[in-house]
Amino acid sequence: MRTLYPEISPFHSFFLDADSVHRVYVEQSGNPAGVPVIFLHGGPCSGTKPEHRRYFDPERYHIVLLDQRGCGQSLPFGELAANTALDLVDDIERIRIRLRVERWLLFGGSWGATLALLYAQRFPEKVSGMVLRGVFLARAADMDWFLGNGANRIYPQAWQGLLDSVDAKEKQEVLPNLLSSVFGGDESLARRAAKGWQDWGGQVALGNEFIASAEPAGEREVLQVRMELHYARNRYFLSENQLLANCGGLSDIPCTIIHGQNDLTCPLEAGWALHRALPHAEYIVLPNAGHVARGEEMIGALVAAADRMAGLLG
Repeated sequence: MRTLYPEISPFHSFFLDADSVHRVYVEQSGNPAGVPVIFLHGGPCSGTKPEHRRYFDPERYHIVLLDQRGCGQSLPFGELAANTALDLVDDIERIRIRLRVERWLLFGGSWGATLALLYAQRFPEKVSGMVLRGVFLARAADMDWFLGNGANRIYPQAWQGLLDSVDAKEKQEVLPNLLSSVFGGDESLARRAAKGWQDWGGQVALGNEFIASAEPAGEREVLQVRMELHYARNRYFLSENQLLANCGGLSDIPCTIIHGQNDLTCPLEAGWALHRALPHAEYIVLPNAGHVARGEEMIGALVAAADRMAGLLG
């Protein structure tokens, strides 16, 4: 089974002045003459980590990482103005042009897979391939599952914790109460709601591996949750079923879809639905994996997929 490649450092980093507000952090590592790949992180607002460079053979790949608007090292952190899905897609294209990359592999998980699909549907001629993990399709059913019509039945105690954090009695009150708490003027309510939201997401994503922090949510955590909810309340700036409906033009793009059977954040139905929309794609179901990119099975599948793409595209 494949493992992560050894640690490497970037050979170049810079800030892309995306507009008058946002400065987007970008870094390059690996082989400048290798197969270009861009890593698209999840969230929204999770940011990149040094380990994300390690999915790729540094001898064969020109590895590009970015922190999306308002995330990670991008500035200003948590900024919501001019922060939509299409703004992020435009940033990806600006980076491609800045780096003089003709076509590149899109490698993304969860929200990163959402962005990969959206970018590929807008700029198919600029995409050499895709590796998509635990795809989030941003349908009403996907949010409904997460906010009271599915995952709450699997983790009822954690769900009650979220309800209590925003003084909600019923599932219909959760999102409105989250929004009023996190975006309201009471900082103590905002921190309480942010902690409840992050604990709920961590429980669903990590299952029995999740250990809630005893620390209250800090200012940075509140800003991060605000961004996540900014996207959620705007339905991720996508129309219903947009990603699946627009897959018809992607049939010539090599694609690997990887999904954990035990994914409770984005249940396996999402991966299956995407495979039906992209029947040419390699479809891999990992019987023991969940949502996050951790564990031998998931890491091995992702590194192996990147290796196969390097052979195909190189």
